[in-house]
Amino acid sequence: MNLSPELLTLVMFGGLLIGLFMGHPLAFVLGGVAVIGAYLGPGERVLGSIINNIYGNAMDNYVLVAIPLFVLMARFLNDSGVTEKMFEAMRLLLANLRGGLALTVVIVSVLLAATTGIVGASIAVMGMIALAPMLKYGYNKELSTGVIMASGCLGILIPPSIMLILMASYSPVSVGALFAGALVPGVMLGAMYALYVLVICLVKPSYGPLVPAEERAEVSTGQLLVMLAKYVLPPMSLILGVLGSLFTGIATATEASAIGVGIAFLLFVIFGDRKPSTCFKTLVESGKTTTMVMLVLVGATAFTGVFSRGGGMTVINDLVMAMPGGTVGALIFMLFLVFVLGMFLDWTGIVLLSFPIMLPIVADMGVDVLWFVVMVAVVLQTSFLTPPFGYALFYMKGVAPKGVEIVDLYKAVLPFVALIVLACVLMAFFPVLVTGLPGVLLGY
Repeated sequence: MNLSPELLTLVMFGGLLIGLFMGHPLAFVLGGVAVIGAYLGPGERVLGSIINNIYGNAMDNYVLVAIPLFVLMARFLNDSGVTEKMFEAMRLLLANLRGGLALTVVIVSVLLAATTGIVGASIAVMGMIALAPMLKYGYNKELSTGVIMASGCLGILIPPSIMLILMASYSPVSVGALFAGALVPGVMLGAMYALYVLVICLVKPSYGPLVPAEERAEVSTGQLLVMLAKYVLPPMSLILGVLGSLFTGIATATEASAIGVGIAFLLFVIFGDRKPSTCFKTLVESGKTTTMVMLVLVGATAFTGVFSRGGGMTVINDLVMAMPGGTVGALIFMLFLVFVLGMFLDWTGIVLLSFPIMLPIVADMGVDVLWFVVMVAVVLQTSFLTPPFGYALFYMKGVAPKGVEIVDLYKAVLPFVALIVLACVLMAFFPVLVTGLPGVLLGY
């Protein structure tokens, strides 16, 4: 039909939204809309070159090998059971601090983010082992659920993260530079969550009561130190093994992921049940997660390929550059667009759809691509928290006890979404928060 670029843009994005609202999987919606768009726009012959792009740019991308390895590492650590014991040790350590349970959730979630990087697993684990005690001890329902959901989402931001690996593969920024650039903002966001917990519990003491003194007295100081050494240090060794080998240049991202799998498997052997059935289940679940990511990658590559050949890139470029405020206005518009997309798509689809469109515009404007990519990564924290399709809301609802309604979860995430926006503002005014560590470690 040879539709105009403007009309093709409306048809393809409209079809994408319709398919998602009908409940179809994102990967198949992307691929299906790409085929339809090819017939309506540049013609079906474009599909041949799109297939070549999928094999050449996606399936042959060596960096993407790190994704299944990091997923497997996360599954081994999760199935080892060490995370539950780590939470118990940290909870007792902070027993005399008001809001200590919520603060423990933040600290443990940051450690999990630096070892697992799987949001669903982090929220499910923390929801099952932390939410019930928090509600039992009289913690505010919205604070309890909000801090678990927001802190659990740090897994896609704090390296090692499969999202950052995928971002690096679709941008001119190396995995090492992106890991280093996202580390400070990720830890900063965790610190902002922790500070919010301390302040809200100071202002409203009923939000975070102390752990009963008799429960803390059951464990001596010596026993607590043993628990910390036994259950907190091993995950720290995993963090140092992966990030240390990467930042020191000993290993590439793919090789560092293999190191992580080896350490996580040792922790599984030491702390887990060591049953072959559990190990087999871990492998199967890792395969499912990897397959999901790769299918979305294929569908998104097809979508953006057809969209580009049909002139859609030019339409978006003209729209962005027409924003008032020049470069600043264009950047705000693109980040706001990522925020809005986060209400409907998961991070995989957003990265694969937006990067081929936005990164050339950013480069043409002379903006540091590393800074922009990390900004997008921080904004994507909201994609798990904002309704109607915030996955963290569904993960939490699935493990929450009776009495916690979905409306409670919507209200619970509001202050944390505001903190994410505040973090973006700080990064905009102080770019060194992103570029400083890569400059020191990698000479970026």
